[in-house]
Amino acid sequence: MNKSLRVLIAKPGLDGHDRGALFLKRALTEHGFDVEYTGIRQTPISIAAQAKEFRADVVGISILSGAHMELIPRVIEQMEAVGMGEIPIIIGGIIPEIDRIELLEMGVVGIFGPGSKTNDIVTKLLEIKSLVNKKR
Repeated sequence: MNKSLRVLIAKPGLDGHDRGALFLKRALTEHGFDVEYTGIRQTPISIAAQAKEFRADVVGISILSGAHMELIPRVIEQMEAVGMGEIPIIIGGIIPEIDRIELLEMGVVGIFGPGSKTNDIVTKLLEIKSLVNKKR
């Protein structure tokens, strides 16, 4: 079965800037993805719960607050707690290079900084979709 990839875009923590997340939601929808947006100021628990309810194939975390090293591990923990630990996580935001290495080692599958091209994000999601479809 080759259905549309279900992408949850989430905004954890106190970061109230969602212009990029909203743009990405629209852009990914136009590229044929099934996209849901959590809204701002979500907790790791609420993100995991929404991912499970939406039956997300991938979770995209948009974070500009600088709290990524505190919040991403908690999101990963909560995803595992609700049985969604195998769901790929990508991150968009201001992530210093030294933190990128650690996040990738934690299992994050993609990191996109400011100015990333939409086509690069779409390409990564298509790679994930190919893997998801092989599992179905």
